[in-house]
Amino acid sequence: MSPLASPTVVIVPGLRDHVPDHWQTILANKIADARTVPPLTHDRLSCDAQVAALDEVLADVSGPVVLVAHSAGVMTTVHWAGRHRRPVTGALLAAPPDFDTPLPPGYPTLEALTENGWTPVPRTPLPFPSIVAASMNDPLADFDRVAGLAAAWGSRLENLGSVGHLNPACGYGEWSRAEEFIRALSRTPSAASD
Repeated sequence: MSPLASPTVVIVPGLRDHVPDHWQTILANKIADARTVPPLTHDRLSCDAQVAALDEVLADVSGPVVLVAHSAGVMTTVHWAGRHRRPVTGALLAAPPDFDTPLPPGYPTLEALTENGWTPVPRTPLPFPSIVAASMNDPLADFDRVAGLAAAWGSRLENLGSVGHLNPACGYGEWSRAEEFIRALSRTPSAASD
């Protein structure tokens, strides 16, 4: 039996600009052949535009894929999964925001998220294995709400403890657990491979 090809890691960032010290950027620089969905220069808040950008990157990848999403990138991933079918080995869904409740000041309003197609947040099982990595003190989502999303998506829930929104403002930086989760997902047979 020949060995299976290693999955290509596709990084799905949130709505932020490129941040050199973000764990996703550091991870992309460490993993050979990793791909990153580039930040949009227009229609940034559009769910459809974000989903299309992810689909465009995936169209350029042959073979197995592990998606590594953070924040709004998690929402992009779950919306993409509801619209497109292609084999995905697994997805790491880190610090998903709760787009169905008002976010703190400085973030898009619930009305803006709704107008741009983000709500309601999909709650159907994902067609591939996934890990939701959630913080106990994320300002963008209550842990119990994230646990409900993980259950609806059929995801394994990982409690990261109190890590805020898992971004540089909270001290992340390099996040070695991402690589641990990617390795676990890379060994999981894809439910969407048939």
